Amino acid sequence: MLRIVGAGLPRTGTASLRRALERLLGGPCLHMSAIPGHPFDLGADWDRALAGRAVDWESTLTGYLATVDWPASAFWRDILAAHPKAKVLLSRRDSAQTWLQSMETTILPVARLASQPGWNGGRGLNTLLERFAGTEAWDDSAILTARYEQHLADVREDVPAERLVEWQPGDGWTPLCAALDLEIPDIEFPWLNRREDW
Repeated sequence: MLRIVGAGLPRTGTASLRRALERLLGGPCLHMSAIPGHPFDLGADWDRALAGRAVDWESTLTGYLATVDWPASAFWRDILAAHPKAKVLLSRRDSAQTWLQSMETTILPVARLASQPGWNGGRGLNTLLERFAGTEAWDDSAILTARYEQHLADVREDVPAERLVEWQPGDGWTPLCAALDLEIPDIEFPWLNRREDW
């Protein structure tokens, strides 16, 4: 049974959240890095979702107790509809500019590779960026930062306050444990996948 539906974008501490949620829930949390072939070849279910076709979310997410990061967070509304008792976790950075700077030194250079003429690999990451930006011309700082702000606003507007958990790097265990009604572990919060690690 899925307990947490992540609505946060990449580069908002999702790798750390994955490890933390797995510790708290005692089971797997889906993150982009867990998908064989990521970030370009995401598999049939995610390809169907990106093409706008119906997906059996119960089947796709069998065995997972939580989701964070793309591709799942790009479909948080659909996943939540299939798991109506789950809480929504909105991970964020302290500003759109901080988020963009992190994207610029990590994910965006990788996505630009698949935009080059002659690329014959998958397009999963780029399709996610196009969907997020609302245009194939996603490689634009103004568009990306505006969409970041709009994404936060949309989640806050659509999710009832009692089901929404907001978290940003630095918050550690407290918001997660409060939302899940669990004791705070007596171990340091796992900080993973920092910008300097790329």
